[in-house]
Amino acid sequence: MLYLPSLLSLAIAAQVALATPLKSRTAYEVKEIHQVPRKWSSQGRAPADHKLHMQIGLKQANFDELERHLNEVSDPDHPRYGQHLAVEEVHNLVAPSEEALDLVHEWLMTNGISEFNYSPAKDWINIYIDVRSAEHLLDTEYSVYEHEDGEHLVRTSQWSLPKHLHDLIDTIQPTNSFMRSSPQSTDWIQFEDKYTPPGYKPPTNATIAKVCNLASVTLECFNTLYGTLGYEQKATLLNSIGFTNYLNQTPIRPDIYGFLKLYNPPAAPEAFTFESVEIAGGPAAQDTPLTPAQAAADDFSKEAVLDAETILGMTFPIPVTSFSTGGSPPFEPDLNSPTNGNEPYLTWVTYVSGLKKIPYVISTSYVDDEQTVPKSYAQRVCQEFAQVGARGTSLLVSSGDFGLGNEDSTTCFTNDGKNSSTFLPAFPASCPYVTTVGATQQFEPEVAAFREPGIGFDGKTHGYYASGSGFSYYFPRPFYQDQVVPAYVEALNGKYKGLYNPEGRGYPDIAAQGLYFAFFWNQTLSTTSGTSASCPLASSVLALVNDALISQGKPTLGFLNPWLYSKGYKAFTDITAGNSSSCGVDGFPVTKGWDPVTGFGTPVFPEILELLECS
Repeated sequence: MLYLPSLLSLAIAAQVALATPLKSRTAYEVKEIHQVPRKWSSQGRAPADHKLHMQIGLKQANFDELERHLNEVSDPDHPRYGQHLAVEEVHNLVAPSEEALDLVHEWLMTNGISEFNYSPAKDWINIYIDVRSAEHLLDTEYSVYEHEDGEHLVRTSQWSLPKHLHDLIDTIQPTNSFMRSSPQSTDWIQFEDKYTPPGYKPPTNATIAKVCNLASVTLECFNTLYGTLGYEQKATLLNSIGFTNYLNQTPIRPDIYGFLKLYNPPAAPEAFTFESVEIAGGPAAQDTPLTPAQAAADDFSKEAVLDAETILGMTFPIPVTSFSTGGSPPFEPDLNSPTNGNEPYLTWVTYVSGLKKIPYVISTSYVDDEQTVPKSYAQRVCQEFAQVGARGTSLLVSSGDFGLGNEDSTTCFTNDGKNSSTFLPAFPASCPYVTTVGATQQFEPEVAAFREPGIGFDGKTHGYYASGSGFSYYFPRPFYQDQVVPAYVEALNGKYKGLYNPEGRGYPDIAAQGLYFAFFWNQTLSTTSGTSASCPLASSVLALVNDALISQGKPTLGFLNPWLYSKGYKAFTDITAGNSSSCGVDGFPVTKGWDPVTGFGTPVFPEILELLECS
């Protein structure tokens, strides 16, 4: 639904237009150029009548102040720890100035755009516009770009604004973002034979050995490894957890029911009752089994099913919310309905920011190469995540499944496609306002998840898999990493110098099991792997921590990282072995303490409760 600007804003803009020459007619200058990523090629000019849902990100007036609040309420040594902000407080801090709003309104109306709506904080303006009008508005040319796998996007490599608006507008999309975030699950294997990887050491702990089978890792194993087995929830109805779905992924309720019937029977009815929230045309959770066509699509909704099975299985009866955000429809030359242009995080987070109540933990298992996203866009989306964290929600994201950054384990590429080896950090894993989750495998001890190409129970060739790892080029090292990351970098003694940014935000922060999860899809028991599994698993453990906190009248964990890096790491099992070989090199070493493969390691639930003084 479209809303007209307020009459007051229109009146002010009209007065400005009458009193002075129209500022929107001042000279245009290029605002941003972003290299078209490799694997994308132009197929010619975009049809002039193709419709775009354009989102204009206005500069937030007091983001530095919001960040200060976020850091204070997240710092366990600060008097304000846990005093999370209300939605109105967050919106007031980030709302742009009235002058900025009026100048942008003037520019839009001068270009014939009189209908638009806002995000809850008015820091985003939404317009619906055809390509011809967008090209005039931004002094650019849009083309249809094709990915080597056949996907199409309507994009441009650069765009411009009147000079006086450069400092008032951070980003506009869809323009030069080629993000196509994918679920971080690496395979789906249907078999019964056990498999033992080279060098595997069986658990000596009889309890772990009894419930943890490397060939199919179950909820009972997770609960035993991380100490949640037997925990009785005390604040169920006051707690909450959610997960995100993109790219038309949606939970398949009958499959989730089948999984829960096997591994957590009391939770099984919840498969048909957990909340499904649809955003921007995203599909609702499906009440019926997969159709033959859906099953033939191979990857149809596997990520959404995996997230739901893991979270419901681990956290029942905590209320669970599934967020399905529409996006990435196939481009069709005759399609005239607005699309969201495959900007999934932005669409989701601006919706969630407007909610009065947000789940206390939210899991996201989608990533893309940082370099496919313009820096301005990545920074603004990351700032939106900060708003969610300030309200007391822990945002967890997957670190990725390709080690240092490419599905080809032997080579990584710069954004312009040059065949030079350079490491590729992932987004949103590189955002400093989220907690990024890597993957482990085996049980006693756990090691960093890694699988050579060609290894599979069924004898078929499977791609390599390595826990995502790296340092951001877009985001500098956050303050909470100052005590551990420089020491790790120094210990590298110059290794990989020039191939990564030693001053960037390092990730992941923590890790959890991520190889051969027991998985039920298309009414069939199987397994799947990836940080797509690790992220909802770690999120589930933290949701149980929140239960203990809430039951004692304490605030939820909220933005986790300041607590994690100052104290929380003591309650995690340090991972000191494993491999992340990729980009033709051995990868960053897994070491004692924090490392950019497994972070601080895997959670120990009883020790976290003891550290938080709620055991």
